[in-house]
Amino acid sequence: MGRNIVYVKKRNGKIQRFSSKKIEAAIHKALLSRKKDDICLARNLSEQVVKILEKEKNRCPEVEHIQDVVEEVLMKNNLPDVARAYILYREKRKQLRESKKIIGVEDNLKLSFNAVNILRKRYLLRDETGKIIETPAQMFERVARCIADAEENKFTKEEYFEKFYRLLSNLEFLPNSPTLMNAGTSLGQLSACFVLPVPDSIPGIFEALKNMAIIHQSGGGTGFSFSHLRPKGDIVRTTMGIASGPVSFLEIFDKATEIVKQGGKRRGANMGILRVDHPDIIEFITSKRRNILSNFNISVAITDKFMQSVFSNSDFELINPRTNRAVRKIPARELFDIICLCAWETGDPGLIFIDEINRKNPTPALGRIESTNPCGEQPLLDYESCNLGSINLVKIIDNGRINWEKLKEIVQTSVRFLDDVIDVNHYPLVEIGKMTLGNRKIGLGIMGWADLLAELEIPYGSKESLELAEKIMEFINKTAFEYSVRLGKEKGSFPNFEKSIYKNRVDYLRNCTRTTIAPTGTISIIAGCSSGIEPFFAIAYGRKAAGSSFFEINPVWEKKARTLGLLKSETMAEIIKTGSIQNIKGVPEKLKRVFKTALEIRPQLHLLMQASFQKFTDNAVSKTINLPEQSTINDVKKIFVSAYKLKCKGITVFRYGSKIAQVLYLGEDFYQDNDFLQIGEEFTECSKKGYCNY
Repeated sequence: MGRNIVYVKKRNGKIQRFSSKKIEAAIHKALLSRKKDDICLARNLSEQVVKILEKEKNRCPEVEHIQDVVEEVLMKNNLPDVARAYILYREKRKQLRESKKIIGVEDNLKLSFNAVNILRKRYLLRDETGKIIETPAQMFERVARCIADAEENKFTKEEYFEKFYRLLSNLEFLPNSPTLMNAGTSLGQLSACFVLPVPDSIPGIFEALKNMAIIHQSGGGTGFSFSHLRPKGDIVRTTMGIASGPVSFLEIFDKATEIVKQGGKRRGANMGILRVDHPDIIEFITSKRRNILSNFNISVAITDKFMQSVFSNSDFELINPRTNRAVRKIPARELFDIICLCAWETGDPGLIFIDEINRKNPTPALGRIESTNPCGEQPLLDYESCNLGSINLVKIIDNGRINWEKLKEIVQTSVRFLDDVIDVNHYPLVEIGKMTLGNRKIGLGIMGWADLLAELEIPYGSKESLELAEKIMEFINKTAFEYSVRLGKEKGSFPNFEKSIYKNRVDYLRNCTRTTIAPTGTISIIAGCSSGIEPFFAIAYGRKAAGSSFFEINPVWEKKARTLGLLKSETMAEIIKTGSIQNIKGVPEKLKRVFKTALEIRPQLHLLMQASFQKFTDNAVSKTINLPEQSTINDVKKIFVSAYKLKCKGITVFRYGSKIAQVLYLGEDFYQDNDFLQIGEEFTECSKKGYCNY
């Protein structure tokens, strides 16, 4: 087919090879939107389009003309509803192109407006005048070329450049932000996560502060354990003065973070950890009540001994780290109550189950793990770094089913990509380079989990969803391990292999750890999917990111709602106001179950989802247990205790409205009430045209 047609002229004037398969795919998509899953019909209609084009004897027709012919063929075949869907899609693409022109970005990958806006603000390269000098496609090309340079010869470099570019440009996998920002640039720092030691001395503390600033400037986030610092009021022998304690130094680190922006693109992020048996633990726990440490997540390193003391209602010893002696006792439940109260009030602290983390430490001979990265999903030794990346699960759905073979291919290519990042990375400190290259940790995770469940019409938190979570993560973890073994045989095992728990299990292993579940933040916006393993925050919500505020409508819901005729202005105004469809008339009960939002899902089900993924994840899982505003302190206690018993490596709760500033807002907190109907009407009008730029 199409033997007389060789090329097609794109809207931007570029010429590319003609493919009748693209016409067939576009028609099939339009058929699917009208619940007509008929690939044979799509092929037949495509053939009719090509015959018309061939009669015109134009070897290089314009893409707009081809689309006009498609519409004509659909109408001739008595498919007006399909033609309408196809026209809506064309209009949507047109409006998106015009919107992207307004913000000065050329996009040939058909990304969402919000994705392009995020890329414009943070990721796309600029010249000395600040003008953007690359497109999203060129960004992915830059990244793929840089990472493939780690391969051994020009043939494998080119092979993996093409594989990596397809992986990225198809949005099947995206690496952490520093890789997208810095690959192929003079900065070249590609890792997201770092842990730095904080020794109990003024030179050591301020060396850590300096190193933090260097890492933040390069685009990374840092984690610290302040547990080695002597408590407030302790004697400083060199000066015979009095120690100010860990929290005072945390404030200095926080102020420094406020000043240093990460590579000029994003503010620094930190994790501050203190052991639960440190004498200053209460000052640490309650620090967020004083509106300080705004650039820190804080977590308490919880020990088995402490939890057993809570269960037995006994006293718990607080130990001076300088002398390693107990200085006083405190009722364990009293301390636990204060932790839960502050988490209920402010969202901090989270808990890090430090003994569970070290039971799974793959290199115990190199030392104990004491801290994690800023979001808690990556436990690391001192001076270790790790690069993360996430698979977009939306891309493995084929005709309502999971394509396991495609997932396997994506996992394998992603593992190789992340491993290559280690070799092309520019490390900000010599010590970090040594530790990172010694263990070669990577963290492959997922995003789009809620989207996948919604596409398959499986309610989040149901037994079926928990079983599928285990099945998918077990498959990813096993595939990643097997491919890392293969890479180890091909390129060599990580240098500390002989000191690891894998020494007698396998002959080769390239990466000390392979899997991590990260929150995915902005990369899920770029990919156009839900973040990490979180449920939908809301069906419609406001988001603050990269210095912008914008409105989002869940695309999976929008697609299903359009087929049911639910995109009316009054309906959308109500959804936008509450973020929920549970009280919307006309929505089938099955869809209400599938599209429950984060605050409509019981906290215990949130936790069970985290535990299901943790079971088959090498590192840890970033997951927020969302609580309604009316939740109680006792609800927080139950979650923390259950998380420990379920062998999670950490736990974070967030009660809606408990922070002065947050990232996601329900509509009624994002816009004034009198805006809702107008927004609903505008959304309905957008939907008629097939686009929405909120």
